[in-house]
This record gives sequence, C-alpha cells and structure tokens, in this order.
Amino acid sequence: MQEKINIVNKKAKFKYFLLKKYIAGLVLNGPEIKSIRQKKANIDRAFCTFFNNELYVNNIIIESYLNSSSFDKERNKIKLLLNKNELNKIKKELNDVGITIVATKLFINDKGLAKLEISTAKGKKNYDKREVIKKRENKVKIDRIKKSN
Repeated sequence: MQEKINIVNKKAKFKYFLLKKYIAGLVLNGPEIKSIRQKKANIDRAFCTFFNNELYVNNIIIESYLNSSSFDKERNKIKLLLNKNELNKIKKELNDVGITIVATKLFINDKGLAKLEISTAKGKKNYDKREVIKKRENKVKIDRIKKSN
C-alpha cells in the first residue's frame, strides 16, 4: 500500500475565512502526476479563476519528474473538473464582494486520482490575523502550565 499524499496550504486558514469546500479533479499529464506522488508540489500561492465557463487553478508549482526535458516547472493554468451545478454555485458565490477561490489541499484519492480541495474564501483583516496569533500563543501557555503541574 502506498503512503497517503496530502499537500496542504497552511497559509490559507491564516489568511482567509474559509466558507465552502469543493473537491475537484485535475487535468494533468504523466510527469505531473508522478511529481505529485513524490510530494513535489506546492499550492501555497494557488488560486482559481473562471475562463470560458470553466474553472482553472493558477500558480500551482509542480517540480519536474526526473529532469524531464519536455516538462515545464510551472504551468500557467490547470483545468479543474467539476460538474455544472457546482460551477454555477461557485460563480454565484463569487458575485459577492471580497470572495475568492483558494486551493486548500492537494491529495491522491483511494482510486489513485489527484484531487484538489478548493474553498470559497473571504480575506481576513490584520486585526483578525493578530487575534488568531494571540489565541494560539495563549493555548501554548496554558498547555505548558498544565504540563508542569
């Protein structure tokens, strides 16, 4: 049994309020899926856009597989596979001001297919981010006190 591939965008929860999650398939070629299986992908700056009523993810960095010469390091757009109802729901949500689509997790499912978990998100303000940091630090302090007693 192969190990679980689970590439997470840790910055997404910090920078955004995540609203709704969707799981989409990816249109990839051979070297790209092999690189993902070796965990050589980065989705920290990935976001999604609509083009011709289809959803594409931008800024996914997939490193080359065994120095393949016909393979570029960063493709401009990768098409996402969602059904029409999900695409329409996402489009309606995007009509609100300040809503964006962010890639949160890239994983391989039980059938061996690459899937991307995307979320509609609203950006956090600086004071929201500071509040998250304070809560995290307070939790660490409480855990230390409990451990010492």
